[in-house]
Amino acid sequence: MPSAHPYVAAVADPRAVRLLGDPPVPGAPEGQWWPPQALLPAWLDAHAAEFDLVHLHFGMESYSPEELGETVATLRRLKRPLVYTVHDLENPQLSSQEEHRAALAVLTAAAAELITLTDSADAEVRREYGRSTTVIPHPTLLASATSPVGTPHATTRVGVHLRDLRPNIDGVGTVATLVRAVADLRAEGARVEAVVRMNERVRDAEAAASIGLLAADADGVTIERGSRMDDDELERWLSDLDACLLPYRHGTQSGWAELCFDLAVPVIGTRVGHIAAQHPRDFHAFAVGDPIALARAITDATAPAWSTPGSPRRAEEVARRRADRSAERDAVRDAHLRVYRRALRTAAAA
Repeated sequence: MPSAHPYVAAVADPRAVRLLGDPPVPGAPEGQWWPPQALLPAWLDAHAAEFDLVHLHFGMESYSPEELGETVATLRRLKRPLVYTVHDLENPQLSSQEEHRAALAVLTAAAAELITLTDSADAEVRREYGRSTTVIPHPTLLASATSPVGTPHATTRVGVHLRDLRPNIDGVGTVATLVRAVADLRAEGARVEAVVRMNERVRDAEAAASIGLLAADADGVTIERGSRMDDDELERWLSDLDACLLPYRHGTQSGWAELCFDLAVPVIGTRVGHIAAQHPRDFHAFAVGDPIALARAITDATAPAWSTPGSPRRAEEVARRRADRSAERDAVRDAHLRVYRRALRTAAAA
């Protein structure tokens, strides 16, 4: 759960796994799955005959560690195993992580099986929570038959999308560093530009105003404000970039890094969590406050010929990765099915 999330659909083989729909949330708009009702003991009791196991991916921040303890106790009483994918060792929606770590302790101790996406995340789970995991990489989430390859342009374009300025996004620090890096590169004669995008509605209006002031008089830096992009719009926006800058101050893994990989857009980011381990050859590191490192990362990231939007090399690279990732998704689904079977055997033997 949640079944409406594209990641959940991507890892579940429809030939062998039936996903129950997300229960409606009282008072919420249609289609909203959070807070996930399927974690409530009353729902689990009422629908126990309809499911064999619970696989939790997202939405745990909706409940306290004590409430999650009641969830796992109910599953134990019903003899229904819990599988938990540890996507977030640090929760991107939260500033303070204390309650999140307490919730992780509850879930990692109770789960019949744990999954992580990278070897380094597995090592952290072992170190912090004393449990081993099954490492299964993040699959492609692209569903369409073709992918955009971008539009040619005369400059090297670096983009950063700050979205709604949620707690794990360092918008001010990232943009300040980017403005200085672009100025340095342009002073050296590089034809480089940066585009900074934010949603119209943000969580931190003061930070948004500061970002606007930082970019207002910056040569080669443009600010975009707009509504939240749908998947197709986001893919087109990313495909027009020579490199994508990730603005995270904390986090664990990144779906954006996966989407950029699928679209053959190199990633520049800080070394937070385990994002660099997802696709190491496509990841170029910098530190917020270090424009020299960011300028170097921009130069390195945009050096490969396939990084150029709209070029034949970009199109070839996107097609090659699409074929590889399609085969990988089949392997990812098989790996999840093996995890489910182990969890069910464990529950049957208990």
